[in-house]
Formats: sequence, structure tokens, C-alpha cells
Amino acid sequence: MVLDKLGGSLQDALKKLVGASRIDEKIVDEVVRDIQRALLQADVNVKHVMALSQKIKQRSLKEEPPGGMNPREHVIRIVYQELINILGKSSNVKLAPQTIMMVGLQGSGKTTTTAKLARYFQRKGLKPAVICADTFRAGAYDQLKTLCDRMGIFFYGEKDVKDAVAITQRGLRAIEKFDVKIVDTAGRHALEKDLIKEMEDIHNIAKPDHKFLVLDAAMGQLASDLAKAFNASIGITGVVITKLDGTAKGGGAMSAVSDTDSAIAFIGIGETPDDLEKFEADRFISRLLGMGDIKSLLEKAEETLKTEDFDMEAMFRGKFTLKDMYKQMEAMNKMGPLKQIMSMIPLGKMGMNVSDEMFAVTQEKMKKYKYIMDSMNDKELEDPKHINSPRLTRIARGSGTKYEEVRELLKYHKMMQKTIKNMGGGGKFNVQKMMKKFGM
Repeated sequence: MVLDKLGGSLQDALKKLVGASRIDEKIVDEVVRDIQRALLQADVNVKHVMALSQKIKQRSLKEEPPGGMNPREHVIRIVYQELINILGKSSNVKLAPQTIMMVGLQGSGKTTTTAKLARYFQRKGLKPAVICADTFRAGAYDQLKTLCDRMGIFFYGEKDVKDAVAITQRGLRAIEKFDVKIVDTAGRHALEKDLIKEMEDIHNIAKPDHKFLVLDAAMGQLASDLAKAFNASIGITGVVITKLDGTAKGGGAMSAVSDTDSAIAFIGIGETPDDLEKFEADRFISRLLGMGDIKSLLEKAEETLKTEDFDMEAMFRGKFTLKDMYKQMEAMNKMGPLKQIMSMIPLGKMGMNVSDEMFAVTQEKMKKYKYIMDSMNDKELEDPKHINSPRLTRIARGSGTKYEEVRELLKYHKMMQKTIKNMGGGGKFNVQKMMKKFGM
């Protein structure tokens, strides 16, 4: 998984900078070698890796740190900037009325992505509608209709009709009043002549503002040739990379797009309808390096939560009570999978000693933790230091859990409290300040 394995490897490399007594050529060489290894394992093209390595080394040893930035922060900033460059620009997708045409090979996840994209615009307050113009694959109509019906998204299709161009023409009239019109076209096992002709005909009728090519992340570097071929045919304006959460080759697919005239528009990071994110290179790299993505977290919170549900400042206060943690757990549960949300919070491993245990807390365990906290009184929730052995026994009995599980919750809270203290200013590596210095 690109966000897990690659991110973990890059964070481990940068740990060496945080722990180094001084920044010299030896430590820079060591860090660059670790970054090379991490990128090559993620299937990033050797050409890109070597160019990036040279730039990091050259800049780290020759450039003077900007005012207010120490040498360690300066090198991490250089790594951050050069990793952004390797992914290329982001596609400009506005929250405005538009027509989008979806293209790609069969098996890329195009139909599912079409529904997810409609859901993305729906979450942002726009009214999307979808046209099924995939008349080649058996089951495409039923699959897309089911997905759209489930999310309350308007669907237009004509089952058993083979003329995709005519369907598109009639569909555009039927969804004329909708804000975002998305046309799902047919895919093949290869970019064949009849597919190109059909795409061009639909393109001429729909006159789309965007033409998104859907690519499976598992393609790795092979994505480059496919993106070039589709671009030559209809001039794609953006690429959607799917299944990024399930392959180690995602780095290759992402960096391959930078070899074309297109850009990454969205990335698929999971199986639920909400697991499609607008791609922004700076945010993505920030998460890979363990520096979080506060902008995306706030956007997700705005879409999902009421004002009283989530107090972001509580995450950065010096004092973090069990009450605060209870509120964060409830909010995170509403916002989606814990690991995905945690990746947006600056809890990076660069000198913070955040164990994998924090990211492995399952929804089931969180539910149990809430039962335990429901059995505590206000005094205990405000300051867990009051919880002695007799209180532990009482809380365990009241929540229907074990004594050891209550102790585990207190240990987890202490770990969260320590991490947040590091984030807020008490720790030796203040992520918030660094993010400001980076212009993030």
C-alpha cells in the first residue's frame, strides 16, 4: 500500500535527520539512499529516482537554510519539495457546473470510480447525474445503477441498447438541469480502433469540460504508455488512479503520469463511496512524510460533522483529557476509517515515537473504549490520574470489560496525550511549526 509502506519508509529515512547530531554530507548520503530504496520499492522509475536524489543532495549541501529554519528542517523541506515535483501538477477540478467524460481500460475500476466521483460532487453540495454509456461490458448498466441508487444520485441508462452515442445524446437531454454531468464510457482490454471511434463520437456530442482517464495503481510504470495513448486520442485533462490502497506499485503509476501532458485529478484510497480524494501533490506528500493533512481533515469534518461534534483545537491543546478523546473518537467514527483519518493528523514518526499500535486500534476496540469511558465519572474523565486500582475494578465491572482493557485504554490515552504535546509545541519536533515554515 503506497500510503503505508512508502510513507513508513520515507518517515524512517527522515528520522535519521531528526536524530543526527549535525547535518553533513555523510548523513545526507545515508538519507538519500534510504529514500532511493523506498521509491524504487514503490516502482517509481529509476530515472525519476536518480534525478530526485541528485537534487536533494545538491540542494541540501549547497543551499543555506532560510531564516528561522534549522538545517534539519531545511533538508526535510527540500525532500518535501522534490517529492512534490516528481508527482507533477494537480488537475484543476472546480466545484462548478461541468460535464465529465470517464475513459479507461476494462478492469481499471472505471464504473465504480464514476459513482464515487458523483458522490464527491454530491458531498460538496452540487447535484450530479450519471449517464451509463458503457454498452460493451455486460453488467455495467446494473452495477452503475445500483451504486447510484444507493447514494441517491440520478442515473440515466438504456438497458440492452447498444448505441452508446445515442444513449449519451438522449441522456444529456434528460440530465440537462443537473450541475455535474458524468458520462461513463466503455472500456476494452486494449485501446482498439472501434473504442477510439466511439470515444471520439461521444466526445463530440458531450463536449466535456474534463476527460478523466481511470488507471489501476497496480499498473505501475506501465501507466505512462497508456496515459500517452489515451491523451493522443481524445486529449485527457486528468487521471484518476484507483486501488491506491491495495498495491505497492502505486508510486510507479503516480510518477508515470508526470511523463504525460496530463495531471492526477483524483485518487482512490478505499472501497467505500467516499474513498475518492481530489489529488493535491503537497497534501499527499505531507501525509506520506507523516506531517498530516490538516486541510483535508477540516474539509472532511465540514462535510460530515456538526459544529459541536469536532473541536480541532482540542487536538493541539497542551491538556488532552479523556473527555476530549471521547469526542474525537465519536467524530472520527462519523468521518470514516480511523487509519485514514489518522493519516491526516500530524502524528508523524519523525522523532515522535508513535507506535503502530495507535494506528491499529480497530472500530471494535474504539467501541469498547467508549463503553469504558461511559462508566467513568466526570472527575475521572477530566484527570485519569484519579483512577486507582479500586476505581479500575469498578469501571471494568460497570462497562462489562476486563481490568486489563481499562488499563489499555489509559495507556492509549497517555500515548495520544504525549503525541499531541509533541505536535503542539512541547516536543523537540514541532510538526505544526514546520508545516507553517513549509508554507503548508
